[in-house]
Amino acid sequence: MLVLTRKQGQSILIHKDIEIYVSSIDGDSVKIGIRAPEDVVILRKELVDEVQANNVEASQFQHNLEFIKKIKK
Repeated sequence: MLVLTRKQGQSILIHKDIEIYVSSIDGDSVKIGIRAPEDVVILRKELVDEVQANNVEASQFQHNLEFIKKIKK
């Protein structure tokens, strides 16, 4: 893992065509901007984690439904 210190207005480049820049800093909140080609998918990690957790929960729920169907017979 690479950890960098950046100030407001500074940026980093990834693979020549993705720029991540510090837009503003307000207390412990940092706004970042990302410039990337349109085909690059950019997602917030916490949302990806939440969707994955919901998918796991839903898949377990499906197994529970099959179990209940078997019991009812």
